[in-house]
Amino acid sequence: MGSGEKCLRRLVGKWFGPSGMMTIRVVEFSRTPTDRRRYVRIGEARIDGTLTIVFFRHDDGSWNVFPAKRSTPAMHAYQLAA
Repeated sequence: MGSGEKCLRRLVGKWFGPSGMMTIRVVEFSRTPTDRRRYVRIGEARIDGTLTIVFFRHDDGSWNVFPAKRSTPAMHAYQLAA
């Protein structure tokens, strides 16, 4: 489930809820090795363990919990002038 939020802070608040907002930390931020897209790993220490969610930046500027689709090469057929 990803909502396509432009604001990462708001999306983190939706996933972690208002009760955990004081204990949430950025664990890692970088780019994916294959297509260099941005991602942020957010974590929260809880009594029953650590909850970690990875948010991915999409081409339209939105953040989601699923990675963006890779752009694949496309072939186009054009009609040649006679």
